[in-house]
Amino acid sequence: MSAAMEVVGVATAQRTGKMAKGVAVHIEGVTKVYETRQGDEILALERTDLTIEPSEFVAVVGPSGCGKSTLLGLIAGLIPATSGRILLDGAEVTRPHPQTGVVFQSDLLLQWRTVTENILLPIEIKRRHTADYLPRVEQLLEQVGLQGFDSKYPTELSGGMRQRVAICRALVQQPGLLLMDEPFGALDALTREQMIMDLQAMWLSAGNTVLFITHGIEEAIFLADRVIVMSPRPGRVDLSLKIDIERPRRWKDHIDPRFVDYVAQVRKIFEAKGVLTER
Repeated sequence: MSAAMEVVGVATAQRTGKMAKGVAVHIEGVTKVYETRQGDEILALERTDLTIEPSEFVAVVGPSGCGKSTLLGLIAGLIPATSGRILLDGAEVTRPHPQTGVVFQSDLLLQWRTVTENILLPIEIKRRHTADYLPRVEQLLEQVGLQGFDSKYPTELSGGMRQRVAICRALVQQPGLLLMDEPFGALDALTREQMIMDLQAMWLSAGNTVLFITHGIEEAIFLADRVIVMSPRPGRVDLSLKIDIERPRRWKDHIDPRFVDYVAQVRKIFEAKGVLTER
């Protein structure tokens, strides 16, 4: 069987429920208010509702300051909601969930640790036996094209390589939910394109749930099963757009009429809100 056929087979298995490893996410009436040092209140999110099915890949797009990263932080259990609640597999989020992995825009690698040691950091924090996870580390490094870099330090890696290590660190414990906050935002165009393709392949293999935050409309549509479009602050869900393009997707699918139409639908929302304007 060819590699392409294997990936298609994995995607089919996900859709039929035979590989469902992902965590279900339910966001119910969530509002988040921040208080400034001056005592003013900033309404970041307002009465937000969203359901993400197990093993679904959902991308969230919206203008700067619309609450995308706040939403991710709430789901990750890093910040509390002002009102409403978030459920992961039916359990309310009150702290970081053991089945959640997070990738930020900055790789946040520790400079004094090797690639392998950085990837194993969450295993150490949870006081598990790191030796048990070494085969998993080798598998992940092979998947992202970093074989032989296990003993290198972050200063010896390019930006794209460092971000690959950060993704491996989030995936080493095989999380049911992967949260990604603009993970490719700081990369050059060619590296970003390759990382997008690598992420699609890894997700098709893992079958976990992914929430992917991005400013890139095309990036969101290429990767996601569903794209959530958020309004300017206070953030609300303006559009939930199902992406009906078969997988595995190829970068040249950007010229597919369906892809072009999805991009136009999202842009239309932003134009109506004044986020995108023609000058």
